[in-house]
Amino acid sequence: MKNRFVLPVGNFSRFIFCALFAITFSTRAAIPPAEELLPSDTLFVLTVPDFSALKTSARQSPQWLFWNDAAMKPFHDKFVSKWKETFAAPLERDLGIKLTDFENLPQGQLTFAVTQNGWDGIDADKTPGIILLLDAKTNSALLKTNLATLRKKWMDAGKPIRTETVRGISFSVVTISSNDIPATFSKNFPKRPPVQELGKEPKPEKPGELVIGQFGSLLIAGNSIEAVAPVVAHLTGSGMSSLSDNATFAADKLSQFRDAPLYFGWFNTKTFFNVLASIPPTPPNPDAPTVFPQPQWGKIFAAAGLTGVNSASFTYRQNHDGALMIFSIAAPESSRAGIFKMLAVEPKSAAPPPFVPANVVKFWRWRVDGKNAWDTLQKMVAGISPDALTGLNAALDMANANAQRDNPGFDIRAYLLGNLGDDFIRFQKLPAGNTATDLNAPSLFLFGTRDGDRAIAGMKTFLSLSGSSQKAPEPRDFLGHKIISIPLPAPRMAGAPAGTTRFLYCAPTDDYVAVTTDVATLEEFLRGFGNPPKPLAGAPGLIDAAQHVGGAGKGLFGYENQREVFRSLFTRLKNQPATGLNNSFLPTTMPKEINDWMDFSLLPDYDSISKYFYFSVFAGDTTTDGTTFKFFAPRPPELK
Repeated sequence: MKNRFVLPVGNFSRFIFCALFAITFSTRAAIPPAEELLPSDTLFVLTVPDFSALKTSARQSPQWLFWNDAAMKPFHDKFVSKWKETFAAPLERDLGIKLTDFENLPQGQLTFAVTQNGWDGIDADKTPGIILLLDAKTNSALLKTNLATLRKKWMDAGKPIRTETVRGISFSVVTISSNDIPATFSKNFPKRPPVQELGKEPKPEKPGELVIGQFGSLLIAGNSIEAVAPVVAHLTGSGMSSLSDNATFAADKLSQFRDAPLYFGWFNTKTFFNVLASIPPTPPNPDAPTVFPQPQWGKIFAAAGLTGVNSASFTYRQNHDGALMIFSIAAPESSRAGIFKMLAVEPKSAAPPPFVPANVVKFWRWRVDGKNAWDTLQKMVAGISPDALTGLNAALDMANANAQRDNPGFDIRAYLLGNLGDDFIRFQKLPAGNTATDLNAPSLFLFGTRDGDRAIAGMKTFLSLSGSSQKAPEPRDFLGHKIISIPLPAPRMAGAPAGTTRFLYCAPTDDYVAVTTDVATLEEFLRGFGNPPKPLAGAPGLIDAAQHVGGAGKGLFGYENQREVFRSLFTRLKNQPATGLNNSFLPTTMPKEINDWMDFSLLPDYDSISKYFYFSVFAGDTTTDGTTFKFFAPRPPELK
């Protein structure tokens, strides 16, 4: 008898069990990335692939070190104390939880996404899905405990709650309404009052749902079972398509999301705007008639170029050299139109010219064909509203008629719009004062032109349409250059002094026209034009920083001296009067309670923390695939 190898049944069963356990364990131990979990109809995703790596990187960033510097301790401690007293503690009372129980949960990916989920813009019962994914990794037991605690609190509070199972995974489904919003949120972020249209009964508010479940170390939350179901399907081995199978996302991943960004975002603009464009206009309401026609969103989006954009994305990376943010707009040349055709930069040098001094705090140079941009603008306006283009042309014809009384050959289209070159420059020096008004420090703008005198004549005629009655001074000579003053309309702001005279000062210089509202700024520029000062192009570190954004030779380049900008800002904030103006530099829409957290009188002397600020650069590039903007902030030398 030949010997046979026989695996005992008991051993074979144990083998299969161990193999299946190993497969299951490895599957649950390594949660797939967001693009392999989300459905292919994802509209928007913002994901941190590795939250632990992001925290480590953040704690090495200049911003984190600045916030935790000993010199910032008085301001920092008061802000944190107010945050806990005004927001964190009341929120914990409202929810019956401790925020500290959740702050250490994210260890792997943290993802927020919006999916189409059947949304077509027409059926009110079909809304986009909202998904939150959080990988707790080694904190999966803590995640399970926290979810059980939440469920118990909801049940004790009498909230409607049910359990649903999707492919073997249990989800708690809680019905929520606007009354369930924590009082802390309602107080600090009040809702806008509802607007009721005449003759129409308000629709009853439809309660929403919060769906929460756990798979291994992964928290899965969403606004419906239908929203989270694709995630569960991908986790449990379904062959349904995922976001990684979306051709547009796959192309962006290959070009934008490689090399492990700390976080990235992606927006499916094509699908989003196509859905909005297909929404029919609202039927007219006889009880609330309007003279304005219903907007035709399909025409507006197409004319603006939005339906010609496939996607938009951004990434963030940080290393010992500095921080790099990249924005990308996938607008192929074949379908590029409207705004995106106007913004397309020419592949020409955008480096700082020799006449831009090294002591500027802000600078940008944009190489775009001005004449083509004007032609594209007219097409866009015509596509949105032919009547608007008719009105624009009527205004230009009126300007022509006024100017031709003194100059029969004048044509504003030829003098100004058709006379634009392909070079636009703006730079600004540090303001001299320390008041809030000085935040708007005068800047100098230059635009390329084929004939500077004609361009200024065109500007003067166009601005005359504003109705200013101020008589323009005669042009004057300054160091061989002619300065022309053009009256501007008086400011229409409450409290503005009556009879304020404002001028736009212009001077043709070689291939440019220089423009500013501050004559001293123009004179200083002209004074150094023939005798260039120390140029910005030679500033220490600028050339090296420019390489991180692809150089300054692709049509758009900019610079900001953040150290000096923040020096000026610190001085103004610290020197504000103690009464009434403490928050004058903050957005007026920010809740007063949040404004009160910031006591700027506690800010330290700027020199003690200036080492955390340096400068930043940005650049733009347009190819046949779209336009990319890159922003880079080199690490301050004192922190290396």
